[in-house]
Amino acid sequence: AGGKGGPSRTQAIDRDSCIHFIRAAADTPSITKFLLVSYLGSRRTKAPWWNDDEWKSTQEVNNGVLKNYYPAKLAADECLTAVANRGRDLQAIILRPGSLTDDNGKRIVSLGKTKARGSISRSDVAAVAAELLDSKATGWIDLLDGEEPISDAVRRVVEDKVDCVEGEDVDSMIKQYA
Repeated sequence: AGGKGGPSRTQAIDRDSCIHFIRAAADTPSITKFLLVSYLGSRRTKAPWWNDDEWKSTQEVNNGVLKNYYPAKLAADECLTAVANRGRDLQAIILRPGSLTDDNGKRIVSLGKTKARGSISRSDVAAVAAELLDSKATGWIDLLDGEEPISDAVRRVVEDKVDCVEGEDVDSMIKQYA
């Protein structure tokens, strides 16, 4: 729903249906990868690499224009994180782009621990998603326009084991969703 269509539709699509698909995938041994597209501000705590102004701005958006979308996306992100940490060999990737644009993709990005605000073209999100699925990437991966070619960025994120879940309470996610 992407936050469109009212609170009940947003919860039904972005939370409930997503969690259903995550659980079904996790219970299907032939499914070995699951990529969820979320959004950059979907988190409970300030990312350790963000400054206070970035966090304040993120909270204003989450509690303002995205007040229905934010909890729905956060629940799905946390569910996939919990399921991926319960011992099954499921490569879970949560791609977390900034504001989406319809611009032509530049194929150069900032991937991993990014700033809290910025934009990215839909076509670059799709290109990054495809490369991530062809890689060993796991975890929360933030995405904005940047200066690094997509292939190089994905390779770096995989080699450095970048996971933007840092600072979040994964144990609580596991208790709630696994």
